[in-house]
Amino acid sequence: MADLATLIARRDALEGQMAAGVLTVEHDGKRVTYRNMAEMEAALSRLNRAIASASGTARVYTVRISTTKGL
Repeated sequence: MADLATLIARRDALEGQMAAGVLTVEHDGKRVTYRNMAEMEAALSRLNRAIASASGTARVYTVRISTTKGL
């Protein structure tokens, strides 16, 4: 896994290209071409999760289930 600074740089590059409407992102001499914006948004979501995990601020989800017999 990449370090936190690299993940943030990749996220910033991806966000910049998304804002410009460009489907090709280049970072550190590597080029990635996405098929559509949905694929870019999925990659951005993965990067944000990796950044949260690397920085120790990962989200904790709690699911509460409540049931009743319907009486």
